[in-house]
Amino acid sequence: MFRNLLIADSGKGHVGEMVRMLRDIPCFSKARLNLLHVVPDQAGEDLNGYWQKGASLLADAVSRLGLEPTEVNTILRQGDTKQTVLTVADELDADLILMGSRGLGRLQSILANSSSQYVFQLSTRPMLLVRDDLYIRHINRLMVGIDGTGVGDDALKLACELARDIPGSSLTGVHIGRPDLAPSRAGTKPVNTLLDQAKQRARSFGVELNAVQKTGDIGRGLCATALEIKADLVVIASQDRRPLVAKGLVDLDRLLGGSVSDYVRVHAPAPVLLVREPEKP
Repeated sequence: MFRNLLIADSGKGHVGEMVRMLRDIPCFSKARLNLLHVVPDQAGEDLNGYWQKGASLLADAVSRLGLEPTEVNTILRQGDTKQTVLTVADELDADLILMGSRGLGRLQSILANSSSQYVFQLSTRPMLLVRDDLYIRHINRLMVGIDGTGVGDDALKLACELARDIPGSSLTGVHIGRPDLAPSRAGTKPVNTLLDQAKQRARSFGVELNAVQKTGDIGRGLCATALEIKADLVVIASQDRRPLVAKGLVDLDRLLGGSVSDYVRVHAPAPVLLVREPEKP
């Protein structure tokens, strides 16, 4: 499933624990690990010291992961961290970007120059965000958002493949809808059809999906359900990506507006795997 993982490791947080757990899952076990550390442009006259520190951080990260140096591709670059992560992801054709996150909201992220928020908004690739304040012991209870979109179907497929590969795991599919949706002529609400189809798709992967239906705010509903079921990993579709032509602009409309995936990224009580919609040519 995954061939190339790009791990943007700052030397902080719990990214290392997540990588070790992912390597125990068959669909990740054979993936190439690429570990990136970025030396800041502002290094100035002490550039050599920053390079040495960066090399030391990479070596420590490899050791923390319990890997042999031959098992991981270490990359040391100088530049702006957020732009460099995007560039290296394209160079490697990474199929997953794994980053730590401070759990800042949109405005805080912009003011704090958050790398994970920037990459989250601009990348076309799936991302796994691990908040610095979350301690991860295992991945056993998975939760996936069900929304009936094409990229939502991709998220369900990925969650099913993960659940199938983790012995003893459970998968909960959650749909948060409007309370005013009327039933069809046959008396069946559209959400029931949607969840039934999701269950059937999960069974095609050999997985039993526990379907949960709620109404209200989508982001808050997803986070509340993740807390209720004590989810270890939340998988959601994310269509909150800016056009590539807008890379140099601050996206105030999205920054100040509502975003389901951004809310979940900040507030979910578990790491969040964001399945992205590919950039259209």
